[in-house]
Amino acid sequence: MADLRDVLLVDAYNMIGGWPELAELAQNNMQGARDRLLERLSDYQAFTGMHVIVVFDAYRVPGLGKSFSQSKLQVYFTKEKETADETIERLVGELSRKRRQIYVATSDFIEQHVIFAKGALRMSARELLIEVENSDREIQKRIERDNSKSTRNTLDGKLSAEQRKLFERWRRE
Repeated sequence: MADLRDVLLVDAYNMIGGWPELAELAQNNMQGARDRLLERLSDYQAFTGMHVIVVFDAYRVPGLGKSFSQSKLQVYFTKEKETADETIERLVGELSRKRRQIYVATSDFIEQHVIFAKGALRMSARELLIEVENSDREIQKRIERDNSKSTRNTLDGKLSAEQRKLFERWRRE
């Protein structure tokens, strides 16, 4: 059975340059910026249920190109002399036959038009950052809500109505 989740393709270095936290980190620690981006996108993927594919340009990491999974994200490093835009365009073409909806996160204006013409929806680096921050806040709210429920009375939530009545009767006697 085909995976029918929506797909988010991310131009990684575009996000690193467009997200203030990552841009600052990248000035002294590019690997740290890459890791932080993957960490945040992994949380976003888990929260939204989207399939997130992150594409890094080879010009920053020379080599033959590779694809691997990290924190359940699919990560691509393009081949040498291949851009992230070319890889993203190829993936949009391949995935559009198999998936429901494809989103591409890039602030590259020309790339936005190309992928839009191929049927994908575009999202700027700023828009994705807002989405990720909103999902982070919602995750935090859910954690706090779950923690407050579990600290109030963990046994009460597990008892049936009959059991509660029995315990209440015993308490009053």
